[in-house]
Amino acid sequence: MKILGLDPGTVATGFGIVVFEQGRLTLECCGVWRPPAKLPLAAKLEFLSAAAFALMGEMAPAAVSVETVFAAKNIASALKLAHARGALLAAAARADLPVFEYEPRLVKKAIVGYGQAEKEQVRAMVLSLLARQRSRIPLDAADALAVAICHLHAPRTPGIHGTG
Repeated sequence: MKILGLDPGTVATGFGIVVFEQGRLTLECCGVWRPPAKLPLAAKLEFLSAAAFALMGEMAPAAVSVETVFAAKNIASALKLAHARGALLAAAARADLPVFEYEPRLVKKAIVGYGQAEKEQVRAMVLSLLARQRSRIPLDAADALAVAICHLHAPRTPGIHGTG
C-alpha cells in the first residue's frame, strides 16, 4: 500500500510517500514545497494545490493522509494552515483519492510514543522506521512521512479517521 502524507503550511508544506509491502516500510519520495514568499495567499494556495495534484498523478498513492489543524495560539497562523489544508484536500478530491486526517498529537504518539514530542524526535523515529538513520530529511518532510506511517498503523474503522 502506497500512502502520501502531507504536513500543510503556506510557508512550507512537507510531503512524503511511504510504501508498506510484505511487512516492510520503505520511503518512495519526500520533500518540501515552498511557495514564493512574495505571492499573495490565493496564489500560494494554487501553488500547493497544483504541486500536490501533480505528485498524486505521478506517484499514484492509494490514499492521502494529512494533519488536522491544531489549536494554535496565533489565530492568523491557524487560519493560514486551514487554507493550506483546504488546497491540499481539494487536490486529493480532484485526484479522486480518499483522505484520512490525523491530529498532530495522535501522529506524534503513534510514531514516538509521546504526544508532545518535538519535531527532531519525530524525524529521528521516522528515519529509524524507514531504516535511513544517516539520511537528511527536512523536518516538514519528516512530519509528512510520520502522518503517512501513522495512517498505515491506524485502525480501519470506517468514519473514525478518514473521509474516504
